[in-house]
Amino acid sequence: MSVSRIDKFHIFILILFLSAIFLINNLMNSEMYQCIGLTPSQAQISSGTSMDKPADALNSKINTRLFRTNVLNRDIKFNISSNDVIVFLHIQKTGGTIFGRHLVQHLEHQCNCSNTSAKRCDCFRPSDDRGIWLFSKFSTGWTCGVHADWTALNSCVQQVLNRREKAAKKRRYLYITQLRDPTTRYLSEWRHVKRGATWPSKHMCDGRLPTSQEVPLCYKGENWIGVVLDQFLDCKWNMANNRQTRMLADLTLVGCYNLTKMPMEDRNWLMLESARRNLRRLAYFGLTEYQAESQYLFEQTFGMKFTTTFEQLEETHASRSAVTPEQVDRITKLNFLDVELYEYAKTLFLQRLEFMRHKSSSNNVNQTV
Repeated sequence: MSVSRIDKFHIFILILFLSAIFLINNLMNSEMYQCIGLTPSQAQISSGTSMDKPADALNSKINTRLFRTNVLNRDIKFNISSNDVIVFLHIQKTGGTIFGRHLVQHLEHQCNCSNTSAKRCDCFRPSDDRGIWLFSKFSTGWTCGVHADWTALNSCVQQVLNRREKAAKKRRYLYITQLRDPTTRYLSEWRHVKRGATWPSKHMCDGRLPTSQEVPLCYKGENWIGVVLDQFLDCKWNMANNRQTRMLADLTLVGCYNLTKMPMEDRNWLMLESARRNLRRLAYFGLTEYQAESQYLFEQTFGMKFTTTFEQLEETHASRSAVTPEQVDRITKLNFLDVELYEYAKTLFLQRLEFMRHKSSSNNVNQTV
């Protein structure tokens, strides 16, 4: 065979290979569009910025990132009488206190909240007065630390429940959380701290507590009462910065709170990717800006109904904050990881909402046929 013929043959094989890749890619995209009930043209419409109103984002459909069916589908079949345990990862200033009360007071499977003086409820299984099905502030308390993050909970929950139930069991842990727009969440935390609030979190990671050099305080004394926003922004080790990303990530991957383990750029990227991965794997997450939709997804996911309707607050402490455009810009830049994570979360949330609605309507049609 001549050299020219060999070249033509190689070119022909390359064209076939590229054509096959193009065809497979189109088929996969088509399947993913169909799984969320959208046409390809609808799926290309952006969901807007993180400051969009919920209705606007819903009307503008889904971001261009498309998630696979196994990520979108949530059909947990929660068994309260078995070894299933819902673990609530409560991130500060995301509406978690209100949601936490919904969990213990307003589910069909109500916890026993008669001991109001302790501000805690007993969430035992129907046929087991020791078996705990909900791990949260209002049920088990801060037994893994105040506002324990994913890293702390992942190494702590099993030990706490074994001790509480006086038995070592194999359990299925179903992690849930709430996320919030990073700017409003940050402003809410600032106002909370300004009023004198502190969170004495343990920050347990990889079997040890961080040193005071790894997690220094931004203030002297017992609290930071009266702090102005610019001072809050100026503290470079402020734990409010990118809080949602840090609390969802596996911090053992980045050396916990030791910032000398790797270059900061690598640390940030690893934390964000870890937070995204854990977010995809959560049994459920809601968004503070989408109360009705979050309630719907929880009920569809776990097969449990709330006895009340979630309320969308039109005015919050954060919304009443007088801030300048320059300060908003600083908040956005400081919380760039949370901005990325929230956009990712909102895209997943809206696609999952469409998927679950489509699935529910299909099931209803099949039941009537």
